[in-house]
Amino acid sequence: MIIDIHGHFTTTPPQVWAFREAQVAALREGRKPPDPPAVSDDEIRDGIENNQLRIMRERGIDLTIFSPKALGMDHHRGNEVTNKVWADYANALVHRVCQRYPKDFVGACQLPQAPGVKPGTFVFDTLERCIGDYGFIAANLNPDPTGGHWSDPPLWDKDWWYPLYEQLLRWDIPAMIHVSGSCNPHFHAVASHYINGDTTAFVQFMTSSIFEDFPELKFIIPHGGGAVPFHWGRYRGIAQDMGLAELEEKVLNNVYFDTCVYHQAGIDLMLKVLPTKNVLFASETVGAVRGIDRRTGHFYDDTKRYIEASSEVDEIGRQAIYSDNALGVYKRLGPKLSAMRSNKTIT
Repeated sequence: MIIDIHGHFTTTPPQVWAFREAQVAALREGRKPPDPPAVSDDEIRDGIENNQLRIMRERGIDLTIFSPKALGMDHHRGNEVTNKVWADYANALVHRVCQRYPKDFVGACQLPQAPGVKPGTFVFDTLERCIGDYGFIAANLNPDPTGGHWSDPPLWDKDWWYPLYEQLLRWDIPAMIHVSGSCNPHFHAVASHYINGDTTAFVQFMTSSIFEDFPELKFIIPHGGGAVPFHWGRYRGIAQDMGLAELEEKVLNNVYFDTCVYHQAGIDLMLKVLPTKNVLFASETVGAVRGIDRRTGHFYDDTKRYIEASSEVDEIGRQAIYSDNALGVYKRLGPKLSAMRSNKTIT
């Protein structure tokens, strides 16, 4: 079985994003916000079957962990109230995809974070609905809801973040670290802000006591971990200079990395540097990089092709990356798959 742990509903019909723009405009101008527009079953089908599902079948992907569009989380442009309405709407659309294609998609939720607002009741209520009612198995956590200004507390701040970590443990789910859009002109959202967020989160994990305080907490850092594999020696050395434990002990029992790395040399480096047990298969299709590599004639985001071609992993390792590791990290996934096979419903 091949499980892609990183998919987003990037192919919603145009009225979905038009609603967000209208919502933000109403907030800016002090007007009553619009109501969320209807999306038909046919529009859901057209968005999924012509895109994500078609590509999954072409590439031999069995299941995708699916969440709202990451760039579209758009935390930095809303407040807590507007972002809650937006997250509820986006999560409900993902839930409809998972209901329509239960053997192909399982949900992960967008959280209604907002700049300057400590995650609290709105975020916890979203987990209640998405995990408890919808049967989702994970959440996306934005370490920088300010959109590139990084003015909220770092991930090790106990007052700001620890109540959310307690909720993640309550629901027995991992969180994927994922920033959203950037309002800082220095940082292109998907080319630099995403990678900045991934790398920053890793260093905050490395230099804090989060996992001493929460030894069962699990995070996935996407996009290959940002700069982490390439600079593994730098982070080992900094940890050593700070008197910290080796990274294997400090973070690798709690932090995992996906394979959204879009060239062969990058995947090879990742598989050479990181333990196989910490690597989870992903492609983020349809996502940030959608074109065909003119040098190879293949899509950049066809990451299965790179893993198959790599000499840095054997067949046992490939099986771990494709599914075994994900089943260990996403504790709710195994029972859900078993329920699918027996045609039962489980949340």
